[in-house]
Amino acid sequence: MMNRRTFSKTLLVGAATSLVATHAGLAATTPPKARNVVLVHGLFADGSCWTEVIALLQARGLNCTAVQNPLTTLPDAVAAARRILDRQDGPTVFVGHSFSGMILAEAGVHPNVSSLVYVAARAPDAGEDYAALAKTYPTPPATAGIVFDGDEGRLTEEAFLRDFGGELPEARARVLYAVQQPFQKALLTGKTSNAAWRSKPSHYAVSTQDGTINPDLQRFMARRMGAKAIELESSHLSLISHPNEITELILEAAGQS
Repeated sequence: MMNRRTFSKTLLVGAATSLVATHAGLAATTPPKARNVVLVHGLFADGSCWTEVIALLQARGLNCTAVQNPLTTLPDAVAAARRILDRQDGPTVFVGHSFSGMILAEAGVHPNVSSLVYVAARAPDAGEDYAALAKTYPTPPATAGIVFDGDEGRLTEEAFLRDFGGELPEARARVLYAVQQPFQKALLTGKTSNAAWRSKPSHYAVSTQDGTINPDLQRFMARRMGAKAIELESSHLSLISHPNEITELILEAAGQS
């Protein structure tokens, strides 16, 4: 007899199967050539987390802009990304890490966006309660490391070093911890009204050793959107520990590989 969690997962897998069939054509579609890349960071970070990837993309002649996600509310975060997307002069690859997958889902319908790249990122459907979806999978260890000062949340140093950037050299992880930006509780209550992955070619990089977003949840979301997916033996910060692989995925999404 199925328990509630197993039943929920069965329903989700069934839904994912039909969605993969619907969206597989998008993943197989060759995206238009893009020279612009807009990258968004998630919780516990700032735009500097994209430094390694940006340098590699610039060396290939692409124009890159990192959005400074305000981490206040989802509408604020989406508005910040849209302002950057408005300034692009042609097809643009829209890339998001972690929480910013919410921003890709909502703002990725922008006409300048030619394709989406999710890096160990949330990928909700329109109107979906992401927190409820995540609860159908085992809770990742980093969750226990979130602490609040009033409405302002952050990750403890121990959780950051162990669960967020687990395989990074400790000295590098401590630098990233030092630039961690706090987020507001209100940010976590937002729901998307769009699911850009339904209409845009999508790519997904799964982190198999992720202590922040369950790897099986990542695989489910990638399958559901019919994304071209890769798997990296990485913690949550694959954009830093595996910049070459993430860059190649973005180049593929840009039609430049």
